[in-house]
Amino acid sequence: MRKALIGKKIGMTQLFAEDGSMVPVTVVELGPNVVVQKKTADKDGYESIKLGFGDVKEKDLTKALAGEFKKRNVAEMKKSLREVDLFDSSFEVGSVLTCDIFSENDFVDVEGVSKGKGFQGTMKRHNFKGGRASHGSSFHRAPGSMGCRTYPGEVWKGKKMAGRMGTDTVTVKNLKVMKVLKEKNTILVSGAIPGRRNSLVLVKGK
Repeated sequence: MRKALIGKKIGMTQLFAEDGSMVPVTVVELGPNVVVQKKTADKDGYESIKLGFGDVKEKDLTKALAGEFKKRNVAEMKKSLREVDLFDSSFEVGSVLTCDIFSENDFVDVEGVSKGKGFQGTMKRHNFKGGRASHGSSFHRAPGSMGCRTYPGEVWKGKKMAGRMGTDTVTVKNLKVMKVLKEKNTILVSGAIPGRRNSLVLVKGK
């Protein structure tokens, strides 16, 4: 089972490695997470834990979500919940997990929702080349022919066309943990991760 925590993307900066090379890194606020629910194979058919992240007042939660915290006697109500595989059987409801479950030089996968870019054309969305840019051409950024003629007389499902771009769940794999700042509940991972600033991410260990 892989250890995992919910976090928040803060932004990007850079570090200098021992050999003097510059490494771009992403700052992730990782935890503290609270175990809201523990599922077992005997009762639920599989083992997992539900983690909560981000402090919130009860009045800002739905009654169903607030009731879930009260039902399990979790004092700290959290805004965001995610269910992950049970990676340590010693965890119980109410346990607090911090970023120190990860160590420097660990490799992690980061899952997040990519930035939304609205309705985009085929050149931006699918890297179409486009038509001639010369004067007089009536074909510059159009998608070109897209359907068949008499048979089947329709546009095939899956055809690359203009449409909504972004807001997809994206996972970036094999990012290296460059530094763990336990006192700030923060880790620095190499490279870029999906999402805008302050967006939620799920960091999974290898």
